[in-house]
Amino acid sequence: MRKVKLDEAQERLPELIEDAANGEDIVISRGDGADVRLVPVVEPERRPRKGGSLRGQVWMSDDFDEPLDDFVPYM
Repeated sequence: MRKVKLDEAQERLPELIEDAANGEDIVISRGDGADVRLVPVVEPERRPRKGGSLRGQVWMSDDFDEPLDDFVPYM
């Protein structure tokens, strides 16, 4: 992990971005003690969806679409 002060990071930002993109851990610190980490954005791996993967795990009650007793007076 490389720690860099804010004023140095402002001068060398393109270099720091390149190093972070190559996997180096870079921390930028301000004078008041606040630290931030410079990391590359990594897109999650997209896998194709597989239909029927929850078969047998999801069920629906037989009276699912029957009106609720609370709503009978309004019908």
